[in-house]
Formats: sequence, structure tokens, C-alpha cells
Amino acid sequence: MPAPVPRAPASSDVIEIERALNRISYLNSRVRQHDRLMAMAGLRLDRAAVALLRQMADSGPLRPGELAARLEVEASHITRQVQQLRKAGYVSRAPDPDDRRAQRVELTPAGRDAIDRIRATSSRGMQMALAEWTPAELERLATLFHGMVDDFLAHATEGEESEGRAGVVEPWVGVAGVRGGVVEAGDGVAGGDGAARSH
Repeated sequence: MPAPVPRAPASSDVIEIERALNRISYLNSRVRQHDRLMAMAGLRLDRAAVALLRQMADSGPLRPGELAARLEVEASHITRQVQQLRKAGYVSRAPDPDDRRAQRVELTPAGRDAIDRIRATSSRGMQMALAEWTPAELERLATLFHGMVDDFLAHATEGEESEGRAGVVEPWVGVAGVRGGVVEAGDGVAGGDGAARSH
């Protein structure tokens, strides 16, 4: 059995990053914030539906099982969600070209329009919140965020390969706004209520 990973104390910088991520998580997890975003986008979608549409917009057509794995939810949950989104006209099913017995879920034009509206509305809110940041600061922030997500994903993959090893935890345990390596701060920032700039 592999030796446990040493539990070295976190540096003060890592502690502050974890605190910042939890603040983002709090902003992102408020129901009223999601409702405000949907009202501004002119849509009536729950958080699970938005997460599924976002994933499909980023990844393209996927099998339901692949969607479940990427969103880290049960396959039955994806099945129900896809059925609801099909009825609403946001997604459709098509034969998988790699296996005609299987099907893939893909966005319809209405689904693409919905996610475009959500992202545009969310981005406007974030643009307002970050209005005093310089272009260089924003570019640096985007680079660092992507680098952090890549490292989170790499760490999660290593953890899955050695599952059951003592002392191994996902880097975002306790951070509800960062799951599967995705930080969706836009939903939480849109419309205000963000923390004061502190850099």
C-alpha cells in the first residue's frame, strides 16, 4: 500500500487563495444570485441545467455517460436533466458516429442561444465588478486562473489513480464553486455584491 502523502502545513499564500476561493463559492452558491442572472438573461433554467449547457458548449456533443463523468454526477441525474432540456428545446440526441448503437447529446440552436445569453450577461456583470482593473491585470488573472484549474485537474487525476490513499484530498474540498476544475465566478459576480478589490 502506498505511503500516505505528508500533511505539510499550507503556506500563508495558499491559505489566502483557499479563503478567496471560498468567498467566490459563497457568491456563486446563492440562489438569489442565480435567479438574478436568469432574469437578466431572460431565461428560466435551474443551476443544474445551466451547468449541463455550459459543459456541452465547451465540449461539444457528448454521450450521457461522458456528461455525467465530466460534471461528477450520477448518470440518472443526467438522464433526467437531458429529458427536461429536450422537452424545452435546448438539446437533442443524435447517433454517435463512432458507435451507431449509442447516442450523443448536443445543443440545439435554442440551447446555443441560451448559453450565449447566460455568458454575455454573466460577463457584463464581471466586467462591471472588475472595471478598475487594468488590461494587464486582467490578462494576468486569466492566465493564473487557467493555470490553477489545470493544476487542480492534474491533481484530481493523480488522486483518482491512487484512490484510497491516506491523506489525499482534492484541492478544492470545501469549495463548492470549484468542481471538476471549473471556477464559475461569473454567475456569482453578475449583478454586484462582490468583495472589494484587495490586490
